[in-house]
Amino acid sequence: MTTDMTYLSRIRINPLREKSRVLLASPHAMHGAVMYGIPDAPTDQRILWRLDADDPRRPMLFVLTATRPDWSHLVEQAGWPDADGEHAAIRDYAPLLSQIAVGREFAFRLTANPVQNTSTPTKPTATQLERAAETKRRSFRIGHRTADQQLAWFLSRTQQWGFEIPLAHTDPPALGLHAADDEQQPSTPREVRITARARRSFRKKNNGAKPVVLHTATFEGRLRITDAVAFTERLLGGIGPAKSYGCGLLTLAPLPGLRQERRWPTSGRRHTLTTCTASPTASPASTSNAATSTATRTPSSSSTNATPSASPPR
Repeated sequence: MTTDMTYLSRIRINPLREKSRVLLASPHAMHGAVMYGIPDAPTDQRILWRLDADDPRRPMLFVLTATRPDWSHLVEQAGWPDADGEHAAIRDYAPLLSQIAVGREFAFRLTANPVQNTSTPTKPTATQLERAAETKRRSFRIGHRTADQQLAWFLSRTQQWGFEIPLAHTDPPALGLHAADDEQQPSTPREVRITARARRSFRKKNNGAKPVVLHTATFEGRLRITDAVAFTERLLGGIGPAKSYGCGLLTLAPLPGLRQERRWPTSGRRHTLTTCTASPTASPASTSNAATSTATRTPSSSSTNATPSASPPR
């Protein structure tokens, strides 16, 4: 695993431009545009990117690279080249990496492609039925489609990624306020929620080839580092499959009350690489503050589309 990935970029996308519409519609096209921003041998390094479209009038593209990129082509073709402000900000990633330590807590955001490998899909397609009849066959990689499955996929893997999701700070409901199906609710709610889910379908080429279909989920919440080496590897190497198509980039932000704020010059949004001043183990006060900014584990359809209640890690 290389450890020389040191630049995090944020590029403003103008959704009204023709080129932007092409990029926003196709992760394959966006991946190509990202690769054009790396001067030397982009295929020799792990490049992670994520499109945050919380504000549909001003989506933001985040990119993590091992070498310093140049986003002039994106600004010219899909941004506001003549407007005021910094349209493509690039920050050194080293200050954040230097703060990685066991016990440290951060707010986070991750868009991932939760999948399972199975040889017996519940609803096999015609192609899968054909392949299943083969004597020597590999298992099928199938995307998790429900919020419950996607959240279970995430929570079952955090330890191997070097972090854990703390228990949610919630008070028990008053007498008489228990839901009828309360016994079906998770017994240990965590400080994480799904803020967006999507099914993306696109083609790699305009030749009628079979489209690529991805089911993605965006997770937000609070994490605590349990293995600094494994965590750093996931920061630099990404999480889960479909990394070329905008999945796997884990971004961090200080928890409320634990930061010295630096702001992106153009938008006023908090910098992802803000310098933290907290001790490696967060104080009870800090976790309490964090609990107010992250929701509990609520994978219902209404919660999965909820707007984040606090500034997300960007």
